Amino acid sequence: MSEIKPAIPHPGWPKVFIKLMKLRVIVLLQITAICAILVHDMLSRHGLIDVDRSWEDTFFASLITLVGGTLSAGGSNAINMWFDADIDQHMRRTQNRPVPLGHISANGALIFGIIIAVIGSALFLLVSWKAAFWSFFSVLFYVLIYTIWLKRRTPQNIVIGGIAGSTPPLIGWAVAAADYTSNYNPLDLGSAIPWMLFALIFLWTPPHFWALALYRSGEYAKAEVPMMNEVKGTEHTLFQSKIYCVLLFMLGSVPCFWPNSGLPLIWSFIAGGLTLWYSASVWAIDPNEPFDENGRMPKAAKSFFRSLYYLGYMFLLLVLVSAIPPESLGYFGPLSQN
Repeated sequence: MSEIKPAIPHPGWPKVFIKLMKLRVIVLLQITAICAILVHDMLSRHGLIDVDRSWEDTFFASLITLVGGTLSAGGSNAINMWFDADIDQHMRRTQNRPVPLGHISANGALIFGIIIAVIGSALFLLVSWKAAFWSFFSVLFYVLIYTIWLKRRTPQNIVIGGIAGSTPPLIGWAVAAADYTSNYNPLDLGSAIPWMLFALIFLWTPPHFWALALYRSGEYAKAEVPMMNEVKGTEHTLFQSKIYCVLLFMLGSVPCFWPNSGLPLIWSFIAGGLTLWYSASVWAIDPNEPFDENGRMPKAAKSFFRSLYYLGYMFLLLVLVSAIPPESLGYFGPLSQN
C-alpha cells in the first residue's frame, strides 16, 4: 500500500497510537468485562458461587482484565486500520484516522497492532488460560474472519463479526472464575451468566451498527463495503433490526433463557423494560425520513446513540441487582457449577 502524505501536522506518537487503538470504542467493551467480574464476585459473596472472593481479588481481576483487554482489543483495531487503509480515506467517519492522514504507515499500524494484541492476550495467562483463549480468539476472529474475510464480501459481515465484540464478558468472568474452572473445556465457565451476556452483546450489535450505517447512508457504498442497508435497502435493514430487538427482549425478560444462573426474577423486568425503551428508537426510524444537511438520517442517529446507553445500562444495572442480598429481592435460582 502506498504511503499517504500527511495533510495536517503530526500530533505526536502517543496520540497516534491512541487513535490506532480506538480507545473510545474500547471503553464500552471493557465496561462489559468489568461488570461480568463484579456480577461474579457479588454472587460469590451471597453464597451463590462456592468460592471465596475478597475485594483485593476483585480489584486485581478488574485491573488485569482492563489492561489485557484494552491492549488486545486496541491491537485488533490497529490491525483493522492496516487492512482498511485503502477504504478508510473514502468515508467521513474514518478519513481522519492515522493511516489516511499519513501519520503512520499501514505497515506501522500492523506491527503496532500485532505487538500489543499479543501482549494483551498473553497477559491473561497470568491468571486464567481460558481468559487468554477467549482473548486470542477475539483478536483472530476480528482480524481474520471479520476484517479480512467478511467485511467486504457479505451484508452479514457485522452479524457474524459481532462474535468478536461479544467476548469481553467471557474474558472477565473467566478471570474471576479461574479458581474453579480449571478443566480443559474453554466453553465451561461454570455459569450461564457469561454466555447470557455474550448473547446480549451479539444480538445488540446488528441493530446498533445498522443504525450507524443508516445514519451515514452512502458512505459504505462509496467505499464498496456491502453493509445491509446498501445491499438490501433501508426497509429490509429495519426489519432485520426489529427481529434482533425481539430476540433481545426474549433473552432478557424470559427467565428460561438464563436458567440456573443465580439471577433474581426482578432482572427480567429490568431487562425487559430497558429493551423496550431501546427498541422504541429502532421502531421510530423512518425509512422515508428526509436527510439532514449532511445527508444523514437523524432518527437513525438517535437510535445509534441510545443503543450505547442501553448496553451500558444493562450491564451496570445487572451489577446493582447482583449486589443486593438475595433475601431483599426474593428468589434467586441456583447457580450451576462444575
